[in-house]
Amino acid sequence: MKLKALVFVFLCCGTVYGQTVKYYLSMPKPQNHYFHVEMVLEGFNEKSIDVSLPVWSPGSYLVREFSKNINLVTATDGSGKELQLKKTKKNTWSIAKGKSSEIRIAYDVYAFELSVRTSFLDLTHGFVSGSGVFMFVEDHLDISGDVVVVPYDGFSEVSTALPRKERNKPFVFSYSDYDHLVDCPIEIGNQLIFDFKASGVNHTVAIYGEGNFEIETLKRDMSKVIEEETKVFGQNPNKEYLFIIHNVVDGQGGLEHKNSTTLSVNRWTYSGNSYVKFLSLVAHEYFHLWNVKRIRPFELGPFDYNKENYTDLLWVMEGFTSYYDELLLLRAGYYSQSEFLAKMESSINYVEGSVGARVQPVAHASYDAWIKAYRPNENSSNTTMTYYTRGSILAAFLDVKIIRNSKGERGLDHFLQHMYEKFYVKAARGFTSSEFKQELEGFTGENLDSFYADYIDGTAIPTYSDLFEGMGVSVTDVTSTKPDFGATLRSSGGKAIISRIRTNSAAEDAGLSVNDEIIGCNGYRVNKSDIEGVMRSLRKGDELDLLISRDEILFSVSFKMTNYAKPRFLLNLTNEENKLRDYWLR
Repeated sequence: MKLKALVFVFLCCGTVYGQTVKYYLSMPKPQNHYFHVEMVLEGFNEKSIDVSLPVWSPGSYLVREFSKNINLVTATDGSGKELQLKKTKKNTWSIAKGKSSEIRIAYDVYAFELSVRTSFLDLTHGFVSGSGVFMFVEDHLDISGDVVVVPYDGFSEVSTALPRKERNKPFVFSYSDYDHLVDCPIEIGNQLIFDFKASGVNHTVAIYGEGNFEIETLKRDMSKVIEEETKVFGQNPNKEYLFIIHNVVDGQGGLEHKNSTTLSVNRWTYSGNSYVKFLSLVAHEYFHLWNVKRIRPFELGPFDYNKENYTDLLWVMEGFTSYYDELLLLRAGYYSQSEFLAKMESSINYVEGSVGARVQPVAHASYDAWIKAYRPNENSSNTTMTYYTRGSILAAFLDVKIIRNSKGERGLDHFLQHMYEKFYVKAARGFTSSEFKQELEGFTGENLDSFYADYIDGTAIPTYSDLFEGMGVSVTDVTSTKPDFGATLRSSGGKAIISRIRTNSAAEDAGLSVNDEIIGCNGYRVNKSDIEGVMRSLRKGDELDLLISRDEILFSVSFKMTNYAKPRFLLNLTNEENKLRDYWLR
């Protein structure tokens, strides 16, 4: 490859005490799904050096063991002499460099999982999520450097938020430290690229894959969302911002970065209600450039890439962002007040109607994201609650509280402005959980011990009618008690298989288990629709016999129907004019 001979001539980067870390990324044979990485270290005086690959990707709270995709790692000195290298941990290699002034580390990364947090390569394009591709030097995360991307011969574009080193060297990029490097995903291929300006910031969109989008429509609508978001904080911290969009069959959502984001959506998402959901995703990930990437818990940066980074504040980071991704569509004109209220009603009923919401406090959900949120099983609905949705309700709770206490003079926007100014702009650091609570109390003018005990560290259902009193919104509790089977079925080859069982349900009381096959009912053979129809016809106390197959062993079960009360609320706008509501739902 001709470019390879020139690559290291181009490499010139910032240093920390004369030390440099430089990366050379190539993809000579995309159909085998391997990125080739060469990592060049100069100026290190230690006799041995440890290099590691992160185990997780910031913004996605799960240890993904990226080193499973690494093949043989080799190390040589500047003259090409092989250096002794030993793997010392699951994601760490130790190099005995001796007096060598230059070390070259080479390895291949298997990349065949196209999501917003993992890397992918084939003959159509390449996507690099940096934490799964670029190793770092232990204890030297603050070193700056360069990345040279050598695209496959059939690829013509490289899109990344990393700044270009020089105009005449389009695929040589610089980074200020390792956090910066892995916070800038890279799209490589023949992607469609267009630009637009919003809130004084130049935005670039790089789209991989066909879809039913219209460029001018995207420019108009994404601009409106961005401008509404910028109004919340009064300033946009970026000069440039990059959207990488993957149009695929199975959309994976989005992942935030400091001045870019990756969105994975169904390729036909750009019309009707699906398009509004796309704009909500844009709003969500873009809002993170303030909330998470700059307003952040102390634990979320600088990162420890070798293990979990625990915080109990994801209900703020993701929950507040989920609240605003809908609220800002209202402000931008994509929802009416009634439609926004219907969205909130749906969120409330999803949370309060969940068994897990009475078991897992939202602070615990935040902390346990690493072990539960990304590893759901058949019992998750009984034991967990998403900090996204529950957090969005708590954000609305606090927004309304601030609006009411200030008589419509300020809201949650102003609290976020305060946090941005105090901790990001002035202190340049994150905050602790206790500091967040203290600032919130100072801003609301209330002691929030009971709020935290009930709703953050507890699982109580708020009195929604009291919350919205005086806000021009009526709340009706329509919780009803009715017969409920308590099991969810799936059909597999015509068989009725139990996929989920609610705690303390009739199904659990009868001794049914997940993966049981229901073969018969009262002497008759049944399928999924049959048994669901039977269950809908039963009243409390009705009994029947079920024939079950478990691990290919047949046995009978006596089933008795019981009632279940699932909390549910209706939210409606009242007829009278209301100043506080008009401020809140502006």
